Amino acid sequence: MFQGSQSMVKKMKTVIIKHPREAFISQAHLEESWKTFNYTDRPDWDKALHEYEKFEAILQEHVENVLHLPQSDKTGLDSIYAHDPVKFTSKGAIILKSGKELRQGEAEVYKDFLQANNIPILGQLTGDARSDGGDLVWLDEKTLAIGLGFRTNQAAIAQITEMVKDFTEEIIVVPLPYDRGPAECLHLMSIISMVDHDLAVVYSKLMPVFFRQLLIDRGIELIEVPDNEYDNLGSNVLALAPRLCMVVAGNPITKELLQKAGATVYEYEGHEISYKGTGGPTCLTSPVERV
Repeated sequence: MFQGSQSMVKKMKTVIIKHPREAFISQAHLEESWKTFNYTDRPDWDKALHEYEKFEAILQEHVENVLHLPQSDKTGLDSIYAHDPVKFTSKGAIILKSGKELRQGEAEVYKDFLQANNIPILGQLTGDARSDGGDLVWLDEKTLAIGLGFRTNQAAIAQITEMVKDFTEEIIVVPLPYDRGPAECLHLMSIISMVDHDLAVVYSKLMPVFFRQLLIDRGIELIEVPDNEYDNLGSNVLALAPRLCMVVAGNPITKELLQKAGATVYEYEGHEISYKGTGGPTCLTSPVERV
């Protein structure tokens, strides 16, 4: 029985991922595609496979069901970041349509995969609506924050709001800054990661004042990521359970602050699978069920 959850922090029961074997295909494919997808550098195939083995081992240790998306001619390198084509609710998945045109083929592949695995689908974006899963953050089970930026537009916010209105009390629209422009990937989840019901890792410099104050008013403790660790994806933290989380290696200050807040922190090397495509552990995973 499906146990979808509107939480970013409850114990993860089922997760969807996509192995670099199915996303990167081969070193030759990486050579042809990495610039097209705006990676910071050319990923190394063998190193990517090794990094992902360690990354997935942490998931397998803590998550009961780990599901793998298949290879598809309709998807590209970015499909390794399995979080973005869908967002899960207590009633099923919302099939999204990426604001990055190169990623829009991922939605139909995901839809077929969910249907094949008997995972409920709540709805699907239509028309001009565009959104990435990385812009949708459940602050709690009744509150959904949505980043408004290059990847998610007003039409998507309106459609998502309509889909969840019967079981959600509040939608908070968070305008995102221009930052480095439309070619870069700035999601709401680039600047906030929930680690527990009352603990979040944030990069406040890119956060609207009202939203930061709202988090504080709700009793959420904020762990501030320093500038250099933000550039290392330090604010991208995946909760496997309350205060049990994963981070990309190379963020010692953020790791120490998390530990001081009582969190257990697992690290993985992400030079090839995370840094070069600017997608941390939350991006690499799509939590289906949390209990």
